[in-house]
Amino acid sequence: MVIGTMDAASRRHAEYPPIIEEALEYLRQQDFSKLADGRYYPRGEEHGEEIFADVQRYTTKPAEECYPEAHKRYADVQFIAEGSEYLGWCPFSPDLVEHAPYNDVYDITFFEKLVPESTLIMKPGSFAVLYPEDVHAPRMETEEGPKPVTKVVVKISVDLL
Repeated sequence: MVIGTMDAASRRHAEYPPIIEEALEYLRQQDFSKLADGRYYPRGEEHGEEIFADVQRYTTKPAEECYPEAHKRYADVQFIAEGSEYLGWCPFSPDLVEHAPYNDVYDITFFEKLVPESTLIMKPGSFAVLYPEDVHAPRMETEEGPKPVTKVVVKISVDLL
C-alpha cells in the first residue's frame, strides 16, 4: 500500500510507476463535483478493461459493517474528493477468514476482519494505492459518525503494473 496526498504527489517527492502517475494525473484533472456517479475511462472505453474510474457517493458506516476486501486482477487507487473516512488495512495472510469467497465477476473477496488491523484517515485530497496483497476495509465512519463521502476508485489491471 502507498498513501499520500495530491499536494505531495504534485511536488514529486516520490516517484510512482508510470500507470499510477497516469491515474493520479487523471484524478488531478477532474472536477468530481460535476461528474455523476458511475464509470469513466481515462484512456477511453476501448481500454476499459485496463483502467477505469468509478465515482461513488455514499454515507460512511460503522466499522463492523465494513467487511475487508481484496482483489486479484486490479489494483485500486482510492481518492477522496469530499468527506472523510477511515480505511482499514492489513497484508494478505493465511490468518484471514473469508466472509464470502472470491467473486470473479466483481474481482473481490470479502473477509471477516483485518488481521492485524491498521487504520488511517482519508480526507479530501488523500489517496491510497492498494495492490492485490493489500486487504482493505473502506467506507468506515470516523468519530464524527456517518457522513457523506465522494470517492473515486481508479481500477488498474495488474498487467499494467
